[in-house]
Amino acid sequence: MLNVEKIDLHYGAAQALRGVSIEAHFGQVSCVLGRNGVGKSSLLRAVVGQQPISGGAITFDGKRIDAMAPAARARAGIAYVPQGREIFAMLTVQENLETGFAPLPRKDRSIPSELFDLFPILKTMLSRRGGDLSGGQQQQLAIARALVTRPRLLVLDEPTEGIQPSIIKDIGRTISYLRRRGDMAILLVEQYFDFAKELADRWYVMERGEVSLAGTRETMDETEIRRRMSI
Repeated sequence: MLNVEKIDLHYGAAQALRGVSIEAHFGQVSCVLGRNGVGKSSLLRAVVGQQPISGGAITFDGKRIDAMAPAARARAGIAYVPQGREIFAMLTVQENLETGFAPLPRKDRSIPSELFDLFPILKTMLSRRGGDLSGGQQQQLAIARALVTRPRLLVLDEPTEGIQPSIIKDIGRTISYLRRRGDMAILLVEQYFDFAKELADRWYVMERGEVSLAGTRETMDETEIRRRMSI
């Protein structure tokens, strides 16, 4: 599992995270909720290695990873779908998917056919440039590219942002399927509470760089979570 223990994170003199602790277990979805600017994306950047922490510890499968470079974390099985998708606009869908080969040994460098069961539209668009896809199609491509790496931890930063409802449902079904497989932990940042509510096994609400409320699906207080997200 992923264990983030009391981490601090600074951008220069500004402190973005204060003593944040979360967990993500195999076969479960851990959701981090909160308004804009509370530190959710900073937390994910700390997990994947894009921003160094200034205190605390991050472990994955019982090993400290907070000093590892992002590429080393990718080789360890951590895949990241960033906010804004960051697909390569001038590359084809096929080529975008193949960029997921980078952390894999040569023998594993293939695109799993399962991805086209999850996202059938991508199979029909393999020769199209990524920049020609709609926002929803680009989001599906970004998730598929992450899955090409055969991750054991999938990190998703607001996958529903700016996406039409039909594709939000497709993404929700994909996350549910991956959870049922049981061989992957999923860490999801969301502002869309109704989407997160259907998926979360564990949830954390962030305010001002801290976790202010946390629990499991069984202890979820929807009214209190919504109140904190609207303050």
